[in-house]
Amino acid sequence: VQLVESGGGLVQPGGSLRLSCVASGSIFSDNAMGWYRQAPGKQRELVARQNTVGSTNYVDSVKGRFTISRANAKNTVYLQMNGLKPDDTAVYYCNLEQYHDSYWGKGTLVTVSS
Repeated sequence: VQLVESGGGLVQPGGSLRLSCVASGSIFSDNAMGWYRQAPGKQRELVARQNTVGSTNYVDSVKGRFTISRANAKNTVYLQMNGLKPDDTAVYYCNLEQYHDSYWGKGTLVTVSS
């Protein structure tokens, strides 16, 4: 399984970005895809996660600002990020979990700065 992220970049505070992640390889119909992030000097944390039946969870700090969505037929997951803050600056990693396996993308950098 391979995961390829896109959509990161530099944005001003209050701005928006949309991240995309496409999964390829042996993808089972029952899985969960999500986004994690790791800021400098901090541990990687879950940002948002959604399974194939639509069950979703978010870290409290992004609720109301970020929205995760999926296009299951395309094995793609998106993260719409609005109202970005400097604290959102991090490398964002796509993750796919199916059965007992977990796969990661290489990450895409999001920098929120004026």
